[in-house]
Order: sequence, then C-alpha cells, then structure tokens
Amino acid sequence: MTNTQVTLIQIDNYGPWTVTPEPRREADLQTMQSRLYADISQFVGNHGGYTFFTRFDNMIAVTNGLSLEDHAVLQESVGNRYPVTLSLGVATGTSPVQALADATELVQDAGSAQDKHRREILDGRVVEADHGASNDVQIAHFDVVDATGEYTDELNAYDTFIEIEQGYAALMRHMRHSHESLSFFVGGDNIIVVCPNLEEADYREAIEHVAEAVDVELQVGVGRGADAHNAGMAAKHALETCRADGTRVELEW
Repeated sequence: MTNTQVTLIQIDNYGPWTVTPEPRREADLQTMQSRLYADISQFVGNHGGYTFFTRFDNMIAVTNGLSLEDHAVLQESVGNRYPVTLSLGVATGTSPVQALADATELVQDAGSAQDKHRREILDGRVVEADHGASNDVQIAHFDVVDATGEYTDELNAYDTFIEIEQGYAALMRHMRHSHESLSFFVGGDNIIVVCPNLEEADYREAIEHVAEAVDVELQVGVGRGADAHNAGMAAKHALETCRADGTRVELEW
C-alpha cells in the first residue's frame, strides 16, 4: 500500500506582486520563476523528493523523507534570496490526488493566494521516519514510443510539441480521474506519474486509452520505493527494459 507525501508550494501574493508598483517585464518574471523552481527542485531532490513546476506560481512536490523542519528551512532559504515568499501545505495518503487536495485545503484555509497578509504558511503532517515503508511511493515513467522517428525527425518542432502535449493531456486526465494519480510533463516526451497502488493491467488500460483518444503510443516503466528518488530510478530502469525489448509495460519491484 502506498503512502505518498505531497507538498503544495504556493508563492504568496504573486499575482499582485507582478504588477506592483507597475507591471514587471515578462522576461524577468520568467527568469525568476525558472530559477526559483530550480532551487526548490534541487533542495527537495537532495532529500530524495521530486518537484514539478505545474504553473510555476504553484508547484507540487512528492516529499517523502522531508520533515516539517526541512520544509521550514526551504521557506527560510527562499525568503532570504528571493523577493517573494512561499506557503506550504503538506499531506499524506494512499491516494496522491487526495493528499494534494488535503495539502491545498491547508493553504487555502490560511488565506487567498492574493492575500497580502498571508505569508509563509506551513501546515500539515508528514510520514514519520519510523512509519515509512519501502513501497510508500509508486512512480510511473511514461514516454512516447519512437518519439524521434515519429515526430522529432519528421515534423517541425512546434507540431511535434502539439502531438506530445496531446498525449500528455489525455494521459493526465485519464490517470487523475480513473486512477487517482498525478501526472507531470517533465520535458522531451517524458511524463512522470505519481500513483497509488496500481497494477500492470491499470497501466495497459491507460496506454490503450491514450492511443484511442489521440493516436499517441506510449510505453511505461513503473517502480516503487521509500521516496520519489528510489521509486523514480526503478521506474527509469523499467522503462529502459521497454525500450530494449519493445514491451509497453514493465514493473520493477
């Protein structure tokens, strides 16, 4: 049984800040967002977690292995180096979707994302070290079958982007509504999905759904671990087996 720890990372009062005292240059905002994401991703990654940028002003992290004290250190570090602050909600559950919903509610209950008085909220609970298990996190790593041959070397870069994004959108919606999973595009043709306790048949069904919905062929490697890093590395190795053997679903546990 999985027990995923999810953290919602929300920049405080970000919308009003971007236009105060006047609208800020978009290039400067994009640069700051990307640097902030990189710093958060590195911090969480150094503790065995994964961070996904989603909308940049809201990021989602799988943080099994991080304590509330670790989260406070992240807030302090960002507050010392950036002109914005972070509020964090942390929750756990067998369903990643429910864990994120609970984490989101903690932040929302503390005030609006555009409330100038809400600053550096930190609330929630973590998976304590003595309650963690080696299969708490299940990660699926999807990619497009022969993306280079089918798209990159055949279409212009933008049309390739459209095709890949259509596959991502179909998978994201299906995994969220049918399997209580959180899917994230991570570049190239790669999608990482944070899953509850799913089995091989569930992944085959998801691949078939995407193929039928948008005519994009996917393959997937799946791994389990005590944290996102270990589960993700197992998933990467399983995906390499797919690529080498021509299979569509490989589980490594």
